[in-house]
Amino acid sequence: MQQIFNFIFKNSTRLLFLLLLGISLFLTIQSHSYHRSKVINSANFLSGGVYERINNVSEYFNLRTQNDALAQENAKLRSLLFDIKDTASIPQLDSIKGLQPTDIIVSKVIRNSFNDYENYLTLNSGSLAGVKTDMGVINSLGIVGIVDNTSPKYATVVSILNVKSQINAKIKKSNHFGSLIWDGKSTGYAQLIDVPRLAAIRKGDTIVTGGQSVIFPENINIGTVDKVFIDNQTHYYTLNIKLFNDMTNLGHVYILKSKDRDEIIKLEKRDKDE
Repeated sequence: MQQIFNFIFKNSTRLLFLLLLGISLFLTIQSHSYHRSKVINSANFLSGGVYERINNVSEYFNLRTQNDALAQENAKLRSLLFDIKDTASIPQLDSIKGLQPTDIIVSKVIRNSFNDYENYLTLNSGSLAGVKTDMGVINSLGIVGIVDNTSPKYATVVSILNVKSQINAKIKKSNHFGSLIWDGKSTGYAQLIDVPRLAAIRKGDTIVTGGQSVIFPENINIGTVDKVFIDNQTHYYTLNIKLFNDMTNLGHVYILKSKDRDEIIKLEKRDKDE
């Protein structure tokens, strides 16, 4: 202990300098958005490289699970092909409401936090691949989250398992809208709130994206209704939604580019300013 005190005493000037430098840098970053964004992007770049190497190791031991998932997806695709009446024609895959293959960026989850109230994903694609903030992220089963920040080679995503997440969604059969949130309790369920009491709802009804935002196209799968509650304060329905996705086991994902996003945002901003 005496040696520690002697070290502090001998280097007190340097330690004081480092402390004051750290405080000044912290205050500069907190008070200037430009500096704060640069720090976040640098952190994404550094942490992204570490997460990618960790993911490569864990992915090797998870090959069997990935192969099983691919086999199930292939089985579904084959069943769709067999259901086509005119087998002589070449089957055409439906695009996602106007999105072409060039509007989709294929990426992979290299880090997935799902044990906190504010969960984030890290993807191995960044601004060099065309990824931008507020792009929607999905996979073959449904929605995953929304891009939060990017660096040249990586991006962080606000997972739908994040208490700050709020996504426009609807009941597929009736088009009644609500807001999809997460109460922080179970990784397999999310909640659809503010659903009108006029909506006819049954357990098992499919919930999809509503299409009232520029982030997700309409009718992207989310999950099915598990339980129905009535909010005593708002007198609206709150639905417990069983998610199609296993948010604790994510691999390849698709980042959606909206060509009309900038135009819509500018138009809506002009309306607010007038």
